[in-house]
Amino acid sequence: METFAGALKFVLPIFFLLIVVEMIVAKYKKLAIINSMDAVSSLSSGLTNVLNKVLGVTIYIISYDFMLEHLTLFKIESVPLQYLIGFISIDFYAYWQHRWAHRYNILWNRHLIHHSSEEYNLPVALRQTISDFVQLYTFLLLPAAIFGVPTDVIVVLAVVMLFGGFWYHTQLIGKMGFLEKIIVTPSHHRIHHAINPIYIDKNFGGILIIWDKLFGTFQEELPDVKPVYGITRPVNTWNPVKINFLHLILLIKDALRTASIRDKFRIWFMPTGWRPADVAEKYPVPYIKDTAAQEKYMPAASVYLKLWSWAQLFITFFLMAFLISQMPVISKTALFLYAFFIYFSVYSYSELMDRSRYAWLFEVLRLLYAFAIIYAYNGWFTADNLMPGATTFIAIYLVLSALISLAFEHFEFKRETRFIMTDTI
Repeated sequence: METFAGALKFVLPIFFLLIVVEMIVAKYKKLAIINSMDAVSSLSSGLTNVLNKVLGVTIYIISYDFMLEHLTLFKIESVPLQYLIGFISIDFYAYWQHRWAHRYNILWNRHLIHHSSEEYNLPVALRQTISDFVQLYTFLLLPAAIFGVPTDVIVVLAVVMLFGGFWYHTQLIGKMGFLEKIIVTPSHHRIHHAINPIYIDKNFGGILIIWDKLFGTFQEELPDVKPVYGITRPVNTWNPVKINFLHLILLIKDALRTASIRDKFRIWFMPTGWRPADVAEKYPVPYIKDTAAQEKYMPAASVYLKLWSWAQLFITFFLMAFLISQMPVISKTALFLYAFFIYFSVYSYSELMDRSRYAWLFEVLRLLYAFAIIYAYNGWFTADNLMPGATTFIAIYLVLSALISLAFEHFEFKRETRFIMTDTI
């Protein structure tokens, strides 16, 4: 957990710099590849994923350290060879866990968030899960364990994989010549995010594209078939916390609703998207059959709502950065109370982005929760030790945030509803 948090100090600034560069280049070239609210949603998802990782809440069925201790057959001393074997192993691991996540209902929930955007850009790379409570795939690192590749090497390579899976989420880079035959390129990964029938469920590779070519899941980007991005059952929300559990909630509902005892059990292990016939007929869900007719999720948003959403994102980022910096000095209880506040914050302001009628209520509840923390800890955790008066500033922000949410509800959302009703009449 601490190693990952340390790596983030170096990786995250690079990610944000590249995102800014992509936005500037897209603006200069007049390419409509970045939707403001979608970008806020993607970056907010990134915040929750980072928080999930530093909390270390994932349970490992089998740990790499366990395999290293009990299954090592050959002790490779050469450091370059350790990295080579480790890299091949972890990329092989990335391919198969990715492919299985697309294949089975029970595994799709943890990956759906990454494909939920109907855009394709660098912020989309940060749409990562917070619902991977159980890690099933460590056994795929068995080849590395057999050759005694140290845990530290695997950790370093995991950070390399993190960056390697980021840069190719862009439409600004075309095909890359001979590299197309070796590594995953933007062209390859655009196909992976597309829902066109010819493209769907292809190109699962992490850094190397050779696994897709070897196991029959490779598809080249075709000049006459433009990728359509998203998922075939659109999420229709900017709320990344909600998105993380949409598929799981549907599976639970379907398992409870179906009359077939057999279907109640097999629904979890059927191909992704499969539903019991009786439930699918009685409780249909939106499904894109014609990708050419895709209508992107685009609720109305004034410039004020967009600016406020970006402001909320940056404020939440700084509050989370403070949490990470204070991890060594605050208690475990305080850590999880603070983390819940961050999740709650993202949920609250993204509900406002969705124009939810309850957005103001979530803001008020967040305010009350934060004030309870301030009361219990006689301040905002350790903030006043670093900056006198920090608790007062945070309290003022929270009150203003609730008032602004109420203002949007009253002056923008209700007013527009009245205008729509008047025009209809």
